[in-house]
Amino acid sequence: MQLQLQTNSYRSAGQILSNNPLLREVEEILLGQHFDFSALSRSQFNQTLGELFKNHGWQHIPSPFHEPVNPMAAIELTKQHIGLEIGFRHISLLGHNLLKFQLSSSHHWDKIDVGIFIVTTKKFQKQIYHHYRHNWTGAMNFEKADRYLRHFKTHLQLPIYLVGIDVA
Repeated sequence: MQLQLQTNSYRSAGQILSNNPLLREVEEILLGQHFDFSALSRSQFNQTLGELFKNHGWQHIPSPFHEPVNPMAAIELTKQHIGLEIGFRHISLLGHNLLKFQLSSSHHWDKIDVGIFIVTTKKFQKQIYHHYRHNWTGAMNFEKADRYLRHFKTHLQLPIYLVGIDVA
């Protein structure tokens, strides 16, 4: 299965990242791997991508809150003031994941200037089910995240770059 990316930019995130080599690094990590999708569930794919990003110097950061909380309350990875979230969880957590960017940008000692939100497309999810019988029903997707971001753009001050993993 050959992967490609769909993207959308909110609050000028695309312009902010256009000359940043980290955007190309993200694209290379997502497209430069040969994943064995027959063996990857949603959680395994999320974990695999997280490890690939960590191998490229992305750091896991602690919660922006002072007390220990659910680990889903912190942005997954950061590098050079860019926050990165991999959104393969249930669609009910979409708003929560988007708000993490705003909270982390204003409450964390290592300020995030722009966020990158990685999800899969509906087409990708259908292909994974059709070819490998992996059930992605109820998972976040690019199309839904795009709709949410359009509605939340006046409330989210942090620029967010949406990346959808798709199939060619």
